[in-house]
Amino acid sequence: MRDIDFKMHKIVAVVPVRQGSQRVINKNFRAFGGKNLLIHKIEILKKLKFLDEIIINTNSDKAISIAKKLDVKYFRRDDYYASSKCLNSDFWKNVADNTNSEFIMFTNCTSPLIKLTTYKDFFSTFKKNILNKKYDSINTVTEIKEFLFKNNKPINFKLNQTPNSQNLPDIVKLNFAINILNTKQMSSNRSLIGKKPFLYKLNEVEGLDVNSEFEFSFANFLFKKQNNF
Repeated sequence: MRDIDFKMHKIVAVVPVRQGSQRVINKNFRAFGGKNLLIHKIEILKKLKFLDEIIINTNSDKAISIAKKLDVKYFRRDDYYASSKCLNSDFWKNVADNTNSEFIMFTNCTSPLIKLTTYKDFFSTFKKNILNKKYDSINTVTEIKEFLFKNNKPINFKLNQTPNSQNLPDIVKLNFAINILNTKQMSSNRSLIGKKPFLYKLNEVEGLDVNSEFEFSFANFLFKKQNNF
């Protein structure tokens, strides 16, 4: 199998930034590691030579100002696609329909602990699996080894045969930290996840998604430690 020449294939990183985040107020622009989540994400993406463009998909004037200052592109999102009324599926299709590329790398700035080496390895994994058609998207996941209940009943263990946590079934959750897939496929399927996804495991640190005040503070602490602040 010949290696795919990705110089012939346009790969665009899309970073979504919504104004007025609800669970963690102003999380993308608050002080984080001496800067903010958006700036840190742009800076690490600019080190990835396989990317043709970086686009900030946003309805925020502040995000647009940062994109201009750091010399990356932006797409001003319509208000509906930044509202809580908009389903993820509708938003993802809109992103694909407004991105001129063959492939999209959709990556959130709310996953600030992903290392540069992980981005590079993720892309290498993508290259190895895209030609043989075995997989049609690459998506990051985090392993869950927890005792889960639904409707007051256990769903991944039996009450009378409760295993040690390390022996629980292999279940992973999508963390949406990094995703790569064909842009047309993203539009037609209205999803970041292909029909045959390759699930790329991140550890608990790199897979951390900032969705609460505690996670913001904890991620800030880990980021400073990881980067020797």
